[in-house]
Amino acid sequence: MTTSEHRHTDQTAAADPDVRQKPCPNCHETRSRQIYSVDRIPAHSVLLMPNLETATKYPRGDMRLLFCEACGFLSNSAFDVTLNEYSPDYEETQHFSPRFNQFADELVADLVDRFGMRNKRVLEIGCGKAEFLSRLCEAGDNFGIGVDPAIRPERFSSEARAKMQLIPELYSEEHSDLQADVILCRHTLEHIQPTRDFLDIVRRSIGDRHDVQVCFELPDVRVILEETRFWDVYYEHCSYFSAGSLARLFRDASFDIVDLWRAYNDQYLLLVAKPAELPTQASLTIEDDLEEMSALASAFETHSQKQIAHWRETIGTFYREGRKPVLWGAGSKCVAFLTTAGLEREVEVVVDINPYKAGKFLPATGHPVISPEQLKDYEPGVVVVMNSIYLNEVQEQLDQLGIDAELVGT
Repeated sequence: MTTSEHRHTDQTAAADPDVRQKPCPNCHETRSRQIYSVDRIPAHSVLLMPNLETATKYPRGDMRLLFCEACGFLSNSAFDVTLNEYSPDYEETQHFSPRFNQFADELVADLVDRFGMRNKRVLEIGCGKAEFLSRLCEAGDNFGIGVDPAIRPERFSSEARAKMQLIPELYSEEHSDLQADVILCRHTLEHIQPTRDFLDIVRRSIGDRHDVQVCFELPDVRVILEETRFWDVYYEHCSYFSAGSLARLFRDASFDIVDLWRAYNDQYLLLVAKPAELPTQASLTIEDDLEEMSALASAFETHSQKQIAHWRETIGTFYREGRKPVLWGAGSKCVAFLTTAGLEREVEVVVDINPYKAGKFLPATGHPVISPEQLKDYEPGVVVVMNSIYLNEVQEQLDQLGIDAELVGT
């Protein structure tokens, strides 16, 4: 898609006049307003595309981001679930990053030591390649059940494999017979609509057991709105939570929240809960964020166009100066950054440390993905890191490769 074909729509003009009549997928109230709109963005961002033709023909959908005034939840009202495609070619893993592995190991230790997830039967919904589940099984001597259509058993080498059951399917009510002491769900809920219906399935699967622990991890929309990170708004993420909207969802679905906190430089929310007989009442300070979220949603609506224009001009200047800008991180942030800002021409290649992505192409944009080693031959003048938490890690790799390029964080 060329820059001229991409259209970032005016918020007022693109708004659905009946938007306030649409029930929120989280709380079912009809008090939503549109704050952001983008047309024809890739329906998926991390599927491995084998060639340029397949990549450029990949389906697209629209983003109509609504903010619910009743619960603070944000969702894409234009989301079409039929465009979803989760398969072994879905390459979402972040476990090739030392920084991310450090976070994962610290979280595993926290779950085992602070929450007693030891010698348990653990079910992970949306386990990806099961890297985290295997770590939890090893550290806590747990038995793991992983459910995800993207599982690749041939890549699995954990010592805990003998104590794990991997099911390459999308989790649904049909899996309610998979009983567990711990239900884990990391970076999955943001891919689901309607969220309340999904959580009701989880709650029904637990039944009248009150000793089950539920742990969810997902992006915190607060930092996305606060820092106007338009690259963190993309099609496969159809649901966006703050601490308060996440807590309200769980409490209304008859869970009591044990703890709710932010992690990974406040990019992620982590929640541990247990089943309750009836809906529960808010008790944590972090839950009281509705007024703040409403203000942040308004600010994002106001400032998103300026942020997009800023990055379009910045990358455009690098390109015109002949500095060959590349993006580091061939994931969803990268695809959203390129397509929303219309920078398909100004950036020629993207780089990723995941070896399974090298030689593939980005969905819709068709950008080739290269390895860090190949980057040396490309000789970039500027490397834009799509998640600033990895700046130090990336600088170390560039130094090791002898690449003298300016490093820019988003």
